[in-house]
Amino acid sequence: MRILRPFLWAAVLVAAFVYVTSVSHWIPGGLVPGVRSAGRLYTEAAAATNFSSDEQNNIDIYKASRDATVNITSVVYRENWFFQLVPERGAGSGFIINPDGTILTNNHVVSGGGSRLTVTLADEKQYRASILWTDQRNDLAMVRINAGRKLPFLKLGDSDSLVVGQKVLAIGNPFEFQGTLTTGIVSSLNRTIEPEEGERLEGMIQTDAAINPGNSGGPLLDSHGSVIGINTAIYGSQGNIGLGFAMPINRAKPMLEEYAQTGRVARPALGIKTVYISGDLAVELNLPSRGGLLIQSVDEGSAADEAGLRGPRQVVIVGNYRLGIGGDFIVAVEGQPVEGSETLTRAFNRKRAGDILNLTVYRNGRNQQLAVRLGEAARTAL
Repeated sequence: MRILRPFLWAAVLVAAFVYVTSVSHWIPGGLVPGVRSAGRLYTEAAAATNFSSDEQNNIDIYKASRDATVNITSVVYRENWFFQLVPERGAGSGFIINPDGTILTNNHVVSGGGSRLTVTLADEKQYRASILWTDQRNDLAMVRINAGRKLPFLKLGDSDSLVVGQKVLAIGNPFEFQGTLTTGIVSSLNRTIEPEEGERLEGMIQTDAAINPGNSGGPLLDSHGSVIGINTAIYGSQGNIGLGFAMPINRAKPMLEEYAQTGRVARPALGIKTVYISGDLAVELNLPSRGGLLIQSVDEGSAADEAGLRGPRQVVIVGNYRLGIGGDFIVAVEGQPVEGSETLTRAFNRKRAGDILNLTVYRNGRNQQLAVRLGEAARTAL
């Protein structure tokens, strides 16, 4: 018995300790703080899996779109300081638009890649890709892979119905981190940007969704998961600072339709350069104050030249700019008043080579109707 007694006291003490630390002690007003806090915290943490509606929307769109977003790598041969050709690897994104493996991306993602173009799917399988068509003016390209199976694809939305402030999501491969999702809003519409390399791009979607090198060519999606833009450019060279730009998806639709019907894309060409003028400056130049596009040059032999559009007769200095005056002043395009450079761009990009573009020009103090049959842009080697 003496030998067992110490163990008995120990058992009593352990039992008392367990009782004290495992039951709630009531005080006026509720539980003693901390007695069941561990249990309550666990319950709150478990409840965190009940996502908000916005979070669930992000998750659903990512799951539905990730497998249709691809990584595109190309090899471009450039001359080094010793005039030797050396391979230079480029990387970007793209997205599948039909189950047969047709992919939309940016022209600058594939330009120069030629036969050395590789597409990596979300399942890490790689395929050689062939270029179907490119459009340098709009920085668009379409490529195809043969995966030997039906592939997931994204549906195309309507970029003409976008409004500033609506939610957008970007998926791509920034810095080759494959399948990255970022979210933001439409920050502005109809932006004009001039990349360091390439042509001036008009009518762009501005977004604060994080876009970085490697995102180019990837989809910009709306809250329904439809593609409303192709991520194209960022402002500055230091990576994302909240100023990203996407090419509206409606810019690609006419080319997609033409390729489906004819097997080729004949890009339309007008052959003019213009500047938008309105208000007091327009009045000083004896032009309608409501505004329009003042023609600065007309390419000889172009569709505009053949239709009789007139360029400037003299050049004046306005502020810090040289401005050609005396030429035609376009005040309406396809019956719609000109409200900026995007008016002509938007109408022009719905056309094909050979289509008629109807313009209203202000000439010699009165409006005149001109119908321009669009020419075909010169085809450039890939």
